[in-house]
Amino acid sequence: MSPRAAVLGHPISHSKSPALHLAAYGKLGVDIEYTAVDLTEQALPAFMQRVRNQEGWRGLSVTMPLKTGMVDEVDEVRGVASTLGVVNTVAFEEGGGSVRRIGYNTDVAGIVNAVLNAGVVASPSAVVLGGGGTAAAAVAALKDLGTTHAQVFVRDTSRAAEARAAAAGLGLAIDVRPMTEAATPTASADVVISTLPPRAADSLAAEIAGLGTGTPGVLLDVAYDPWPSQIATVWQSGGGAVVPGLEMLLYQAVEQVRLFTGRGEEVNAAVIDVMCDAVGLPRRAI
Repeated sequence: MSPRAAVLGHPISHSKSPALHLAAYGKLGVDIEYTAVDLTEQALPAFMQRVRNQEGWRGLSVTMPLKTGMVDEVDEVRGVASTLGVVNTVAFEEGGGSVRRIGYNTDVAGIVNAVLNAGVVASPSAVVLGGGGTAAAAVAALKDLGTTHAQVFVRDTSRAAEARAAAAGLGLAIDVRPMTEAATPTASADVVISTLPPRAADSLAAEIAGLGTGTPGVLLDVAYDPWPSQIATVWQSGGGAVVPGLEMLLYQAVEQVRLFTGRGEEVNAAVIDVMCDAVGLPRRAI
C-alpha cells in the first residue's frame, strides 16, 4: 500500500493542511498520499484501532477536538506533548518488526516561530484567549519565549483544565479570568495568542476598539478562516502586528513533514517556499 498520512478533526473541510503537506511532499519527491478525515471525539478510538491494523501510515496531523483524546490512543508521547497532555502529531515509527504510534506536539514550535517572526520582544507580557488544547501549547510557547506570568481569559473559568495543567507542568504562573475582563489587559499586552474558534472573539474585538488605547503588541489569531478576523482587523487598526493563524499552521506543518518523511534538514527553505505558495502566504524562513 502507498505511504499515506491524514489530518483528523471535526469539522475539517476548511483545513489547509492537505495543501501544505502535499506541496512539501511534491517538492521533496516523496510519494505520500495526504487526506482530510472528518472525525469526532467519539469515533477516534475506533479509527485509531483500524489504523493500527493498516499498512502504509506515516503520520497523522491532529486538530480540534481530538488533541487531548489522542494522548490515550498512541503507544508513546514524547517531548513537550507529554507535559501538556496534548498531541497534535502522530508519527509511525518502525522497529523490531512492529510499528509504534508516537505522539508529539508541534503546535508549540509553530507558535514560537510565528510570533518571533513578527518581532515579539523578549520575556513578553502575555495574554492567552481560550483554555483548551491549543491554549496549552500557547502556554508552553510563552514559557519558551521567556514569559514568567500570563493571563488566560476564558468564557467559563471552570473549563480551562488543559491550560492550567500545562502551566503547572511547565512552572509558568497564570491567572485564569473570565472573558468579560479581557479587553484592557489584552489591548496592552506585548503578545496575545487567541485560540478561540472563528468569530468567538468578535465581541472582545468590539470592546478593544471601544477602549481607544491602541494595540501596540503582537496578536496571533489561531483561527484563520474566515480571514481577516474581526479582532485581527481591530488589532491592526490599533497599530499592532498581526500574525494569521495560517502562519502558525505553516510552521507546525514543517515539523510534521520532517517527522512523517524522516528527511530532517532536507525540509529546507525551498520546501517552505512551496508550502507558502500553496496557501498564499509570503515566503518565510525557519
